[in-house]
Amino acid sequence: MNAVVSLFIENLTPKVKDTLVGTAKLVIENEGSVMLNNKGAYAGDEDADVVLLAPESIFRAILDGSQNPAMAYMSGKLKVEGSSMRALKVSEILTSQN
Repeated sequence: MNAVVSLFIENLTPKVKDTLVGTAKLVIENEGSVMLNNKGAYAGDEDADVVLLAPESIFRAILDGSQNPAMAYMSGKLKVEGSSMRALKVSEILTSQN
């Protein structure tokens, strides 16, 4: 597992633990994948209810609040595979300040 994936796991685990219903996967272009579920975040490339794909810079901007996930999606910076409603819920969790 590379340093970028490790950093995302560290930052995302407290956000998703006990808040996420189902599974989500963040595919960080050229870095790897982070799986999310109600237990936290971990490195993996499993099937998920929703998949979000973007470069590392976009995910970082979403996490720090400088990029609105819906705007990233509408502008093509963030791609979604699966339910857009579930993607919105995952986005809300990612942008939460906890």
